[in-house]
Formats: sequence, structure tokens, C-alpha cells
Amino acid sequence: MNIKVIAFDADDTLWVNEPYFRQTEEQFCNLLASYAAQHELERELLKIEIDNLVLYGYGIKGFILSMIEAAMKITQKTLSIEVIQHIMELGKQMLNQPIELLDGVEEVLEALKGKYRLVVATKGDLLDQERKLKKSGLNHYFHHIEIMSEKDDANYLKLIKHLDIQPGELMMIGNSLKSDVMPVLNIGGHAVHVPYHITWAHEQIEHSVDNERFKSVERIKEILDFL
Repeated sequence: MNIKVIAFDADDTLWVNEPYFRQTEEQFCNLLASYAAQHELERELLKIEIDNLVLYGYGIKGFILSMIEAAMKITQKTLSIEVIQHIMELGKQMLNQPIELLDGVEEVLEALKGKYRLVVATKGDLLDQERKLKKSGLNHYFHHIEIMSEKDDANYLKLIKHLDIQPGELMMIGNSLKSDVMPVLNIGGHAVHVPYHITWAHEQIEHSVDNERFKSVERIKEILDFL
């Protein structure tokens, strides 16, 4: 492998993220428990979240708006101001969560620093992702930060053009096969899947990955075995 740049996903690759969404979703369901069963509330919220991605993109702010919209639909627009305020407070709690680095992350970054150009390639709300990166204390490891509206082939091609490298000189490391692996393999790059124990339903894919430029590891520290 002639790798020059190693890109890291942020949420659930560098630090904890998805559990906060699950906890908030559970609180949302408890708030509306008198209107529908939990699985029905979860299904309605997920549908609205996915429908709203084109408008709001990824991140906590879009999630808050989707919760309010779902609650209005579920309650047939009889939602009280107090419930709306409660939902907004749940969102603010998410935005103020401390950053919890995943095991081995800093050890890996320290080992790779100076050997490769390290970048963050993530998606989500610009302000929120910048805030999390700053709070993480990891800024100094990275040559470049790329916050995408969507992780697709076109945006990865823009990234390698900006970095002035060939596709085969990029390795992407992340927890999502859909966002961190498949698009990078599609353009000719290398990808490493580091699964996280919780994955948002929208990020899951049904098929397996069979590609010589693909690796899967159980823990992020295992990438040091072949880099």
C-alpha cells in the first residue's frame, strides 16, 4: 500500500456519539408513551429523520427538529408548549455532553503522527463537529478537517483533489460500512471498518464487503499491525 493520507471518521470512531442519540430517543418515547407503543414512536421518528436529511443534514439540531415534528404528528398537533420545551432541553443536553474518547484512539494517532498526513473526514453539523473536535483535544494531530454534508463518492473525490493525492493513496477508517467504507472503495481508495456496538439504522447495509483494499478490525489499535 502506498498510503499518504489516513482519514478518520469522528462520531463513534474517535469518540462516543450514537449512545447519546439512543438515550434521547428513549426519553422522547417515554415523553409520548401515552400516545403510542415505543416501537411505533421509534419507527415514526426514524422515518421523519430520514425524510428530513435533505433539509437539515446530519446532527443533533436536525434530530431536535425531527423529534418536534414527530411529536406533532403523533399527537395530531395537540402538542403542548411544555413538551416542545422538554424536547428542546433534551437536544441541548446532547449538545453539552462531554467528549469521551474511544479506547486506543490517542495511542493510534500518536503512533501515526509524522508518518502520514492525518485528517478528519466526517459529516454532520459544522458548528457541532468543530465544537466536539475542540473539546476532544485531538486537533493537533490533524492536517485537515473535512466536514461533509454527505459521505458519498463525489465528496470523497473532492477531498482527495483538495489533498492533492490519488485515490489509492487514501485510507479511510470508520465505523460505518455505508459512509466510511463503500464510497472510498468505489473511488479506488483503501478502507478499514472499526465496528461500534451501536449503529444508527440508516447507516446499516445488508451485504458483506469483498475487496482487496478493505480490512475489518475489532479495535482501532489493530490498524497499527499493518501500518
